[in-house]
Amino acid sequence: MPMQRNPPIQTSLEFHSTPDFLMANNIVSFGVLFTMISRASRFFSVSAGLTLALFVLFILGHSVRSAAEVSPWGRLITSAAIVSNPMTHKIYAANEGTGSVTVIDAATGATHTVAVGKEPIAIAVNRATNRIYVANDGSASVGVIDGSNDTVIATIPSAPLPYALAADETTNKVYVTHTYSGSVTVIDGATNTATSLKAGDADALAIDSRTGKVFLSTYEDPDIRIVDEATGTVTRVAVGAHIWSMAFDESSSTLLLAHTATNEIVALDEKTHTVSKIAVGRIPCAVAINSEAHRLYVVNYGDETLSIIDLKSWKVIVTLPVGKHPQGVTVDAGSNKVFVANVHGNSVTVIDGVKNAVIDVRDAGMHPYAVAVDPATDHAYAANYGSPWVTSILPHK
Repeated sequence: MPMQRNPPIQTSLEFHSTPDFLMANNIVSFGVLFTMISRASRFFSVSAGLTLALFVLFILGHSVRSAAEVSPWGRLITSAAIVSNPMTHKIYAANEGTGSVTVIDAATGATHTVAVGKEPIAIAVNRATNRIYVANDGSASVGVIDGSNDTVIATIPSAPLPYALAADETTNKVYVTHTYSGSVTVIDGATNTATSLKAGDADALAIDSRTGKVFLSTYEDPDIRIVDEATGTVTRVAVGAHIWSMAFDESSSTLLLAHTATNEIVALDEKTHTVSKIAVGRIPCAVAINSEAHRLYVVNYGDETLSIIDLKSWKVIVTLPVGKHPQGVTVDAGSNKVFVANVHGNSVTVIDGVKNAVIDVRDAGMHPYAVAVDPATDHAYAANYGSPWVTSILPHK
């Protein structure tokens, strides 16, 4: 269920063997619990809504009490809450609580905010057009920011609860996933108009702009859906349920997926649809690729480690300890550095990709859950769970 996307809250519960990422990573306070139920009630009948409420209360009841003392409120989060435009050296971060986007010029340090819709949670950049797209979860819309002057030039209505989005820079189309709606919104970047594609709910997506393929996953669905942009045809490939994160490696035409229930990375060959797997740490929840070095970096929330995989040999090179409950990861291919956001450590771990070693741990804001880096300055930024919404992570000396 989409309630899984509330941020990780530390609890007194222990999770053993094959832990479900929903339960291990998404305990919320009572206030948030009823917010979640009210959100779901928009799409269910009264009787179904009451059943859902009783179920959630039964599952979370005793564990939420301890969680509520740690964090007073919860909200939807995604690793796409902060992004970098390497062409302009700007960072864009979603401030869900204030309905705005923070814009940082990494070259000068200048910072300002842009008002968008309610509860923005995810951002995508089209580098070719210098347009920034913001999923406004609370107002069922997508804001379009002109990157040349950082002003909103359009607000496009979408299906309810937009969650993740990605831009195809070749076709100038933006794909927006939703929870509950059963569809994907497709935005024409030239006209800022939207159409609906019946491709089901989705929690994560990736695009291969060379072949015009869009990959969609839903946490509970054991299949990946592959959408042909030209025809709208949807092909399903079985990879196993409980996929939490994905990334596409263009150098090998491979979709890489974090399988939280089995503690594996699943690799799907785009051409043959063959599937291979490799074991990593407990509850892998985020991935990032360095295509130049042919490395995959996997954040393991459960055992607080980072697995480094050689994509050529398909072997784990090393597993490094990082901070408390790592949640997000990004790679600076130019400097060959990796940045890991530790949501309960209030820190960002910096890894040297050549030495495969931790070289620094930097303070961040409260509960950093996503991270982005400007490749020109080697300057990273963390998105936090609350104010300050963004923390600057200075380059390692």
